[in-house]
Amino acid sequence: MAKRKRYAQVGIGGRARFFYEAIAKDFKDTSELVAFCDINQTRMDYANKVLREEYNVEPVPTYTADRFDEMIKNEKPDYVLVTSIDRTHHKYIIRAMELGCDVISEKPMTVDAEKTQLILDAVERTGRNLRVTFNYRYSPHNTKIRELIMNGAIGDVFSVHFEWLLNTQHGADYFRRWHRDKRNSGGLLVHKSTHHFDLVNFWLGTRPKTVFAMGDLRFYGRENAENRGVTKFYSRAYGSEYAKNDPFALHLDQNERLKAMYLDAEKEDGYYRDQSVFGDGINIEDTMGVMVKYADKSILTYSLNAYMPWEGFRVAFNGSGGRIQVSVVEASYVNAGGDKALEGAVQKKSIAVFPMFGEPYEVEVKEGKGGHGGGDPLLLNDLFGTPEKDPFNRAASHIDGALSILTGIAANKSIATGLPVDIDDLVRL
Repeated sequence: MAKRKRYAQVGIGGRARFFYEAIAKDFKDTSELVAFCDINQTRMDYANKVLREEYNVEPVPTYTADRFDEMIKNEKPDYVLVTSIDRTHHKYIIRAMELGCDVISEKPMTVDAEKTQLILDAVERTGRNLRVTFNYRYSPHNTKIRELIMNGAIGDVFSVHFEWLLNTQHGADYFRRWHRDKRNSGGLLVHKSTHHFDLVNFWLGTRPKTVFAMGDLRFYGRENAENRGVTKFYSRAYGSEYAKNDPFALHLDQNERLKAMYLDAEKEDGYYRDQSVFGDGINIEDTMGVMVKYADKSILTYSLNAYMPWEGFRVAFNGSGGRIQVSVVEASYVNAGGDKALEGAVQKKSIAVFPMFGEPYEVEVKEGKGGHGGGDPLLLNDLFGTPEKDPFNRAASHIDGALSILTGIAANKSIATGLPVDIDDLVRL
């Protein structure tokens, strides 16, 4: 048997379990988890408890964030898995590469242009490999869209109209957590839309050139609630009488996983996972519109709204030979609050092709098991298992990671200035 690859993971919060659980459960013959690193010992202890009780895996050594270099020296990982808070990704990515490790980073790769350039420079300086985990590329329906466009189903694509809806369970969750501060997440146009902008780059096989955007906080936040006549407010749900009947409240003490990871851990770092979505201190947008022009002269019109009655997306491609229309309804979820297979689970979908001079037809797509329509297991096998040759090139590099967030970073700058932004003015790719 080939030697197992060694992985250390930094950031043991809501997204971490997706990776360490996969290594322990499905990829133990090819991969080995050797250490955890986090600012919070309670969360690391909980992760080790999960490994021991659910997967019969011996606890791995734990290191606080100030001992990151020591972890690399002692445990000698081949790869570092970065699943920490977004604004810290660049720090761990760069240091891991400087210490001789390859890196797998959760999306978004980072949150602003300056940090993006630091990462790009570090990849060039160290010669290490950095991958970004875009699981939506692997969803069968998204791969099928790429296949249709590659095979010329509608000729050359000239324009794309893309709307993404986040509902009042999943969408609201970004306004309870650290994501509500743009310094931490880059806002939803970076943290969430990185998936969507990456999909457009992936589908069309091109890269963004010019971005113009508008956006605002219209639904969440205290002032918006006051304008709708709300008079009773709370800062966090735990211990609040007002929160008991609020459909937007998250009750950590009623969910075993969330209690163990956050409520029991907050004494160490003061992080409250259950903040009110109608509180003060929210500086990200919940209503956004973006226009993008690409290197191949195609254009995108995009919208993201985070308070919708259903979850999913609609996208239409207009080309020289016709039109493709896609509609996908996804299951709702709260991050880290339940079964990972329910994240992005497809409830209903349709892909229709309208040839310019032919009969329209529906494209059948068989979804797989697992999160994101079966895309998650494919991504995980690509990372930790025995990947096969992929004609769609779904494995995302650091350049893919940069191009996806740079659309959102440019959009943030455009919102702030009211002007279009050229991607080439942000970083040196």
